[in-house]
Amino acid sequence: MERQDVKIKNITTIADTPYLKMYNAEYTNKFGATKNWSIASRKPLETIENIFFNGEEGKIDAVIIVATHIDENKLVVIKQFRVPLNDYVYEIPAGLIDAGEEFETTVRRELKEETGLDLVKIDYEKTKSKLYISTGMTDESVALVYCDCNGEISDDDLEDDEDIEVKLVSKEEAKEIIASSEKIDIKALLVIQNFLAI
Repeated sequence: MERQDVKIKNITTIADTPYLKMYNAEYTNKFGATKNWSIASRKPLETIENIFFNGEEGKIDAVIIVATHIDENKLVVIKQFRVPLNDYVYEIPAGLIDAGEEFETTVRRELKEETGLDLVKIDYEKTKSKLYISTGMTDESVALVYCDCNGEISDDDLEDDEDIEVKLVSKEEAKEIIASSEKIDIKALLVIQNFLAI
């Protein structure tokens, strides 16, 4: 059978909530058969259609913040309750980019909100502005932002539904987290491993 280009033909909404949408993508596979795939997205249907069918460039959905505390020379790690796991998981600070907001502004806001720490500077040479997470399920894209911070840990700015414990992690403590049996986000694992390697 002759191979064909894989192409999405139609997108329809399955569910639409404030922070997450579900779409059905009807597409043609490499052998010309019509198939369906469920996609989780942060974007409204009109934006998805413009990206898929009109060549529009999609915007970054969120920031992942790789922060080093200057005074302590430690990596900022959080332990957060996540409803889909019904448990706490090691992560690094992160957050959604608000409409019209530059990712630098989001980094400053989310770092302060989740940890109480203040952004000092972003390392733009190490920062990667558009990466994808779990592409078999979602089109979500993030900026992986390397930065320095300072200040005191605080939970004064946490939202009601955020249950976060902030940890300033030394290399020895980083090894202990990796060796533990506690749940850890894959992004946090890779960041901690990189922290140990430098």
